[in-house]
Amino acid sequence: MHWAETPIHFIDFEGNAASGIIEFGVVTLRGGSIAETRTRLCRALGRVAPEDTAVHGLTEAELQTFAPFKDEWEYFASLRESGPLAAHFAHAENFLLKGAWAYPRSAPDFARPGKTTAEWGPWIDSGRLYPQFFPQLGNGKLEQLVTACGLQAGLDALAAQHCPAGRRQYHAALYDALGGALLLQTLLRRPEFAAATIPWLLQMSTLDADKRGALQQGDLW
Repeated sequence: MHWAETPIHFIDFEGNAASGIIEFGVVTLRGGSIAETRTRLCRALGRVAPEDTAVHGLTEAELQTFAPFKDEWEYFASLRESGPLAAHFAHAENFLLKGAWAYPRSAPDFARPGKTTAEWGPWIDSGRLYPQFFPQLGNGKLEQLVTACGLQAGLDALAAQHCPAGRRQYHAALYDALGGALLLQTLLRRPEFAAATIPWLLQMSTLDADKRGALQQGDLW
């Protein structure tokens, strides 16, 4: 299962446990290239704190006219059925997604070909992959890596094509998802990763030794 033979859905959310997901961005890689993107704002489920607005630029008042994130169930369940989910430091995305829906529908277990699962993960995590293979680039922060890899101009060009006006900067969901997808593409185009498979990416994105061992042995996630 070479990595480019399966769609990979790179996801970023803005929001937290208090507000719920207030913006999502999805970048789908097919054949190793960006094939589809999707984003929208979502009604907050709770308070959007001023300190959060200072980071992502979204206010509770402006979000009131939008449908809640839970209206996207069919879309996200379908994504999980067609390919693994990916994120840059996926713990936050997994936490927020499980806060909306604890489980997806039964879907292929891309860590164990031929099996099925009813979990959102495991995730491909660019925020875990880069520090393992390129520790000299720092602790894996998205903006830092994009700059270090010479991808900023390319990210801004993609943002001009795909992101809504006013949401073409870091801490905007689709912008950050595009940045993560570019990092993953860049990593996997290197000669040393030419033969990378989806199960291997999922294993290497899992830092917990027991969980990684279970994936390598084909045990349950």
